[in-house]
Amino acid sequence: MLKKEDCVLYSGGAVGAEAEFGAQAERHGVEEINFTYEGRDIARSRGVRVLSREELARGDVSLAYVSRLLNRSYTDAPTIRKVLQTIWYQVNSGHEVYVIGAVLPDGTVKGGTGWGAEFAKLCNKPIFVFDQGKNDWLTWKDDRWVEPAGGQEIRIGNPCFAGTGTRFLEENGRKAIRELFARSFA
Repeated sequence: MLKKEDCVLYSGGAVGAEAEFGAQAERHGVEEINFTYEGRDIARSRGVRVLSREELARGDVSLAYVSRLLNRSYTDAPTIRKVLQTIWYQVNSGHEVYVIGAVLPDGTVKGGTGWGAEFAKLCNKPIFVFDQGKNDWLTWKDDRWVEPAGGQEIRIGNPCFAGTGTRFLEENGRKAIRELFARSFA
């Protein structure tokens, strides 16, 4: 069992899943770091880390590459670029990645959150997605999404972990985050 005082949640503090990850981290006494950029309105004020222009550039990725990887189109808008750069920092900092969203038929995760999931796969990091539509946790194994081994309930297993996901958090997604923290830090 992890000691909560040794743990850090890396997130973005945005409305929805990230705000709930942060609220649960605070509730359970886990440090949180929320990567953001100047001028972005986020829901969390605890552990805010505003990235400089130079830091954002380090997390830059080709939007054409992300578009091809995720089988959808990302325009070269400054806002989406900065969001993807902050997600890069979240995933890069965490040793495990937890995502709330929806797994699409092509194996990608819906929305900008999909970049975080794909980047975690590229980095060979353990990744877990709670699919709100399926009401179940999935993990990436052998190039596909599967239920955790033996149907066991997942627990945070590394003191440095990332939590991200959809802005459109449903009640089952909120419950999944609460239960993840309760199991991990009981």
